[in-house]
Amino acid sequence: MSGENVVDIIYSNLSTMTQTDKKIAQVILKNPGDAVNYTISELAAKAVVSEASVSRFCKNLQLSGFHQLKIELAKVSDDESNYYKVINIDNIQQAIANIRDNKNAEITNTLNNVTTPTIKKIMKLIQNSHILQIAAEGNTFPVVADAAYRFNQIGILSICSESWQTSIGQTLNLTDKDTLMVISNSGESKSLLKQIEVAKKQGMRIIAITNRNDSPIALEADYHLRTAVRQRVLQSEYYFSRVAAMTAVETIFLLLIAEDRERLSKIMDHETIISDTKV
Repeated sequence: MSGENVVDIIYSNLSTMTQTDKKIAQVILKNPGDAVNYTISELAAKAVVSEASVSRFCKNLQLSGFHQLKIELAKVSDDESNYYKVINIDNIQQAIANIRDNKNAEITNTLNNVTTPTIKKIMKLIQNSHILQIAAEGNTFPVVADAAYRFNQIGILSICSESWQTSIGQTLNLTDKDTLMVISNSGESKSLLKQIEVAKKQGMRIIAITNRNDSPIALEADYHLRTAVRQRVLQSEYYFSRVAAMTAVETIFLLLIAEDRERLSKIMDHETIISDTKV
């Protein structure tokens, strides 16, 4: 597991788990501290699955077995950021506090995944790109629109399109002087994988932001940032979160400003021009 947080790994794999694995994941994520003390039979009973299913769950997470799962859980069980706090509408103030804690956990764990060598290479690649194209699908696109706005503000020419057909047309007009940034929670979009394939034929470099290091999109990228979500699975439904992906983008944005303070003047120029449109 190379030092990765096992709770982050479970969250990042939720969307691709079998229904049986999701049952086990629900029990663990409800309280990792309690799960540390379960025997394999106790965990199986609480999840209403077989002991063999628990063993397969561990193997599917690339763990050697149940014993390693307990070891990895013990490493993180004291950290409150690894607990999902249930949002109960019966107590609004408590629900708000729990939303705050869940979002803080997403931000904290996403930033904990960022390594200095990788972020420096990503920053250099973006700065040296003639055009930065940013792509995503569906409900992830608002993150892309925000990213393009931010990077254009600091003098990095960025393009995007909510239409994949238009976006792939843009890619066909780009060259090896340009970069494609792909943002995808699951990292499994066939359309985005096709776009990466086209971008590589154009000689472009690829930056990926996904929830899994082993996702197909992450594996195709030159550089990858892994986000950490804290979303609760209820049967087959998920609460979608953009906070983690936006955190990764904003981190790059703020580091680029910190590296070159003259970028602030570009933001001021932009704000001055658009201020005329405000009442």
